[in-house]
Amino acid sequence: MDRLHAIEVFAAVAAAGSFAKVARAMRLSPPAVTRAITSLETRLGARLLLRTTRSVRLTESGQRFLIDCQRILQDLQEAEEAATGSFTAPRGVLNVTASALFGRYFVAPILCDFVDKYPGVLANALFVDRLVHMLEEGIDVAVRIGPLPDSSLTAIKVGSVRRVVCAAPSYLEQYGLPQHPVELTSRRVIGAGSLISIMEWVFGEKGNTLRVQLQPAITFNTVDAAIESTVGGWGLTRVLSYQIAPYLMDGRLQTVMREYEPDPWPVHVLHHEGRKASAKVRAFVDFTVAALRANRAINPGA
Repeated sequence: MDRLHAIEVFAAVAAAGSFAKVARAMRLSPPAVTRAITSLETRLGARLLLRTTRSVRLTESGQRFLIDCQRILQDLQEAEEAATGSFTAPRGVLNVTASALFGRYFVAPILCDFVDKYPGVLANALFVDRLVHMLEEGIDVAVRIGPLPDSSLTAIKVGSVRRVVCAAPSYLEQYGLPQHPVELTSRRVIGAGSLISIMEWVFGEKGNTLRVQLQPAITFNTVDAAIESTVGGWGLTRVLSYQIAPYLMDGRLQTVMREYEPDPWPVHVLHHEGRKASAKVRAFVDFTVAALRANRAINPGA
């Protein structure tokens, strides 16, 4: 069987998670799809897919091989387009992820502007407050907040965000301005984003790390709910600076104990194709990096 055809079949099965779906989409018989995968595995001497009656998933070798296959297929497509003179702009499906509020505030407008500029691109956005495995979930570009683990991903820093404690002016007028993080143990604290009874807030003090354990009076699993309760004057909460930027600008919230804030967390744009990234990924990464670096919420000096 033609090696390139087998690679195309493998990439399609990895994306669809189904032999039957690929057979229908590529107008092949199910045995032909099976033969294509088997020929690749035999040639490589490695198992690429784990198949059960209910699911198909990549092995570790399959994950690594898929990255190379996608690069080969993308290079071939761009070479054909260049040879025929048909390449004019990025196109195809673009999958992007970010955390929920950051995606809503920053990435969604960028995506809309990008698709306006390149209508040949169809964009899918996954905004969730969990770590998304880019390869397994078919993500092309991610915007991540916080320290990054070592990986093969290409990461471009675009800014940083602070971890801030905030309260409404009405709360501070009634209960006073906290002067030191330890005072929070006797204040009404609102937990944000995690349903745990005891939480630890990390601060910085004279170059050292200060850890304060708190028992929130009320805890919400969403940051939005915690922010709204704080705006209402119910207590103090801790969030990332960008999450309350609109409230700080109009005065509904203010930060406290800024001198005790820990080091800011970096914001990165990530993709896993390096210099061989497809036209749509290269264009979106460049577009996003420029837009985020110009945003004063994560780059105050912009």
